[in-house]
Amino acid sequence: MNRRFFTLGLGGLASASQVPQTAMGQPAGQPVMLDASALILANPELSRFRPLRRILFYDDFDDGINGWVELQANHNGNLDDLRPGFNDMRPPQLSSCTFFDVGTHGSLNGTYSLKLATRPKPFHSAAALKRFTYAQPCRVQLEMWFTYKPEQTFDGDTHWNGNASPAEQNFGDFTMNTDICGGVGGPRYMLALRYANTDLEGKMVQKWMYSTSLETTTKEHREGHGATQTLDHHVHNVNDWADVPGGHQPLCFNEMPTKINWHYLRWVFDLRARKHEELQVNELTMDLRDIPVLTFDQKYYALNHLLNVAIDVRTHKAVRNFLFIDSVLISEDA
Repeated sequence: MNRRFFTLGLGGLASASQVPQTAMGQPAGQPVMLDASALILANPELSRFRPLRRILFYDDFDDGINGWVELQANHNGNLDDLRPGFNDMRPPQLSSCTFFDVGTHGSLNGTYSLKLATRPKPFHSAAALKRFTYAQPCRVQLEMWFTYKPEQTFDGDTHWNGNASPAEQNFGDFTMNTDICGGVGGPRYMLALRYANTDLEGKMVQKWMYSTSLETTTKEHREGHGATQTLDHHVHNVNDWADVPGGHQPLCFNEMPTKINWHYLRWVFDLRARKHEELQVNELTMDLRDIPVLTFDQKYYALNHLLNVAIDVRTHKAVRNFLFIDSVLISEDA
């Protein structure tokens, strides 16, 4: 489906908020007011989302990469001097989800999805982010349809029972995070949520977690303090993660690395309160309002009203891990 064949109008955002049509009891030629929910339900692409009042952007990756770019550390022009842990993050790519056994799988609604792919190296990450700014503090919501897979291995595991595949244990984790700056000099803070399929020892845990320390910035690194480990760029120490209450959630792996089932995700955070609010993944909704959010002590300039959203995937083994994103919609209630 191509979005340019549809007109989107939400409230006063677009001219399509009034659609002339003939309705029962309505004289022909008079406009009928349609609310935002009716317009969304009438659009086959948007009806699988639940946006807030104003849509900031809707990225269907059949239309291109839409500004999602590789996460890279700050540098002074010398790419050989990138900060450790940020010097080999692979860029996002468009994928038709083609596999050795079934051929081209395609995306949820079309052919292409955004693909993040790690190297076959323990604790290697691949990350993509979208850079934008916000006009005023408000509630922001990220929605996406995604799936995750490890690369197919060919070791002929004899313990396979024809249903649950040992390959599921080859997938590590994926993380969503924001980088937000409230004004000139700050405050600057980050929100991070992770789905841990396995723990660092490869044991299945299948749960949602939140970070309990901040990512080390390039400024901190150049001043000689911050994280010294390079296995997890989100936190100072690799164990700086806590369980989201009620966040245990086995997702649909569907037996094999080449079977794709798409999952719905909705994450709400509040720029006014500088807080998490809610996370929904398929049937499970988690209240995040009591999760602490940490703020940088230092002032940061040139970041006025920064609002970056990043998504990454990390393998825990010498097996490539993939995260596929069919589409992303970010909205706000301002």
